[in-house]
Amino acid sequence: MKKIIIAFIWLPFIILSLSAQKTTDKILVEIEKNNTTLSSFRKNLDAEKIGYKTGIFLQNPEAEFNYLWGNHSGMGNRTDFSLIQSFDFPTAYKYKNQISGLKTEQSEILYQKQLKAIQTEARLICVELVYYNALIAELDKRLEHAQRIASSYKSKFEAGEANILEYNKARLNLLTAQKKVESNEIERNVLVAQLTRLNGGIELDFSDKVYQMLIIPDDFDQWYFETEQNNPMLAWLKYEIEIGKKQIDLTKAKSLPEFKAGYMSETVLNQQFKGISFGINIPLWEDKNKVKYEKAKADALEHFSTDQKLQFYNQLKTLHAKVIEMQKSVSEYRTELHILDNSDLMLKMLQSGEISLINYIFELSVYYENVNQLLDYERELNKTIAELQQFM
Repeated sequence: MKKIIIAFIWLPFIILSLSAQKTTDKILVEIEKNNTTLSSFRKNLDAEKIGYKTGIFLQNPEAEFNYLWGNHSGMGNRTDFSLIQSFDFPTAYKYKNQISGLKTEQSEILYQKQLKAIQTEARLICVELVYYNALIAELDKRLEHAQRIASSYKSKFEAGEANILEYNKARLNLLTAQKKVESNEIERNVLVAQLTRLNGGIELDFSDKVYQMLIIPDDFDQWYFETEQNNPMLAWLKYEIEIGKKQIDLTKAKSLPEFKAGYMSETVLNQQFKGISFGINIPLWEDKNKVKYEKAKADALEHFSTDQKLQFYNQLKTLHAKVIEMQKSVSEYRTELHILDNSDLMLKMLQSGEISLINYIFELSVYYENVNQLLDYERELNKTIAELQQFM
């Protein structure tokens, strides 16, 4: 019996690599530059910033002119003219400006929040692309392997050294390998289209087959302290609480008297009277309970912020623990699978006739299934890391 010479290329398992990190980082930079959602969001924020600068200045001055006719010719006509400026208690303008500045800074945090959401979507797509790139590379090797088996058994069948069952099994194995490659290519193309959409319709090249290296410290509390400082949601809440406090100060300032001052003149029977005008508006009833209302809002916001911090802490603690355990599990799986790889031994047994082709393909499929499972574990690990990164 002729020896069947089959070159089996063992899968180099996916390992953590900095190259994927660099590629992903470059893609995120391009998406931030080209994403149409971010662009429209930025324009809207710029408009909001202009809005924050309205209503913080003095009220418009009032000019009034009156021309009154007398009942008798001897009375003559009366002419009045006045120019009045109204203004709140001076501290109100200080608090209005402070609130305007805080809202302007807060709007940038909203942009960062939107940016992180889009970056997370892009990272998850990149995780899937690494998976499919690696899987397709592995399936290409399996396809080449199946083609050699089919070619070899075709020759053996034609030479009468193999039966039809073995030949058909080799052909079926080849067909399965071909269809798996085609199916995964379709999935990969869908992901590329999604990445292109995020990049404003500009296609991006992503051919990495390895995942990024991201060191997550085992000490959660130390890691959390640094992460908490960079989280947009918590930063937004800090600004919202500060704005609430300033709003209380502003409401108190507006509960103080409002003033009017200006110039006034009156002309009657060739007699002209000129002088200054001064008025005061004492807010006794109109703004009743406004300060109490603002204090209640600020108190509710403080409680909401406390709840959000607690939810944030527990959510991150869960994800952090999951990542740490998955990293250990994947590392152990990769090591054990490498040790238990019998592909070379099975090939020798097939060539020596100790096992049949059907048994060889079956045993190889078990190994392939474990390789696929490792790829799945790697993917789930990095999807969890991508979810964790959105809070960093």
